[in-house]
Amino acid sequence: MELISKISVEKLNFYYGKIYALKDVSVNIKANQVTAFIGPSGCGKSTFLRCLNRMNDLIPGAKASGEVCFDGMDIYSKDIDLAELRRKVGMVFQKSNPFPKSIFENVAYGLRIQGIIDKTRLEETVEKTLKDAALWDEVKDKLDESAMKLSGGQQQRVCIARALAVEPEVLLMDEPASALDPISTAKIEELILDLKKNYTIVIVTHNMQQAARISNYTGFFFLGELIEFDDTSKIFTNPSNQKTEDYVTGRFG
Repeated sequence: MELISKISVEKLNFYYGKIYALKDVSVNIKANQVTAFIGPSGCGKSTFLRCLNRMNDLIPGAKASGEVCFDGMDIYSKDIDLAELRRKVGMVFQKSNPFPKSIFENVAYGLRIQGIIDKTRLEETVEKTLKDAALWDEVKDKLDESAMKLSGGQQQRVCIARALAVEPEVLLMDEPASALDPISTAKIEELILDLKKNYTIVIVTHNMQQAARISNYTGFFFLGELIEFDDTSKIFTNPSNQKTEDYVTGRFG
């Protein structure tokens, strides 16, 4: 069965002022798959991830050229609705960033911003997305307590639930488990594998074993270039490029 592309990137270049951060990146990201991007620190992988929902627009002096199409629509066109784009292409950050509010209000936040005040709908969505984020059983009796009291792994799953509550189609994850202990990391990885049934997931990770465990496709970034992109098994067992091989075998990075 031919997988359809959810996001198509063509000759993407990106600058922070005079710094040339991404060079001619072209890649197709398939729907309902986990796509991982690996590479040494500062190689452009997080910059690339943030180009997929235009989070980089918030940085002064940032400039992109090329094309990023989401469901066939160029997200860098003038008439794009950025709020709607970021609703459809959600983001989970490296450091869990729950708001200093209750668990319930953290998850309901995006819905309230959209003007949804129906109590039943809010309650149903909070329950559903906490279940989707594999957290409901742990927090269902303390939804009114501060999310800040939760463990790091639980806080990260609250942030995932918050992103899911507004019904995105794509979930971007920037090192979502790098600050977590091994048990919490395993839970996040299980969750990612489960979520791909309903979402397209793009993850940036410095943890190559994690990429090998959970992704269908892997891309290797080096010095702002996408050196190689292929099935994850091929990238890790039989890469085409010497630089990729040197990186995945630990010769540098």
